[in-house]
Amino acid sequence: MTPDPPLETLRTEQPHPDSVDLGSMTADQALQLMERHEHAVLDALVAAHDALAAAAERVAAVYLAGGRTVLLGSGTSGRLALQEVSELPATFGVPAEQFPALLATRAPIGPAAVAASEDDTEGVARALRERGIGPGDAVIGLAASGRTPFVLAAIRQARAAGAWTCGIANNPGTPLLCEAELGVLLDTGPELLTGSTRMKAGTAQKIALNRITTAAMALAGRIHGNYMVEMRAGNGKLRERAVRIVADLAQCDPATARGLLAAHDWHIGDALRAATPRR
Repeated sequence: MTPDPPLETLRTEQPHPDSVDLGSMTADQALQLMERHEHAVLDALVAAHDALAAAAERVAAVYLAGGRTVLLGSGTSGRLALQEVSELPATFGVPAEQFPALLATRAPIGPAAVAASEDDTEGVARALRERGIGPGDAVIGLAASGRTPFVLAAIRQARAAGAWTCGIANNPGTPLLCEAELGVLLDTGPELLTGSTRMKAGTAQKIALNRITTAAMALAGRIHGNYMVEMRAGNGKLRERAVRIVADLAQCDPATARGLLAAHDWHIGDALRAATPRR
């Protein structure tokens, strides 16, 4: 078991030397400061390219085999995990039960929250056991510090049960990166607002999740060309988008596309499968 590094030694907890006057800056000065330094987010993601690709490949394989990918975290990381999984069914037409989220938060946000504190290790381990997470499943834990007890307990429980595990952290050499089967380091460095990992660290985590799930869904055949062909059009804006997608891919006029969609409960994939030709 990798020992926890002291909090004060973590890069995300260090004061940034360029932001010592942040509290007395004008809005313009504060924004210019952030503009100068937020390139660190994209730099960190580029450095993590290979690991993110490996994660996407595993998530696709798990999905195609009927397994589940659990995203989990506490605080900002947990809310990012919840946001990610909540958007997948609408975007890619995947079953919500294949992409559950577990998080520790004091905010009343529903059944995804399994603990009120990031120090609760029993709640998340129990939640994984109750859901039968094991071989054929994947668990992705996010923690900027890389040492959050809630997330580490989940990774340990998942590995013991035979699930594939991935840890995403923003500090090198932390336990999460070492104990997960795949460690993804997003080294965004010190925050301009000291310790506020909702900023660079959280932004990098959000983009990393976007990249993993979008690449995974492309590998799983849930994207055609650059279109969301498994999206369900549940409102006026999405129906307009659906008509454009079907008209383009089926090489038909908008009226024909609308008719195809209406006949198939506004499911783009079903409408396309009923149309010919399709590029």
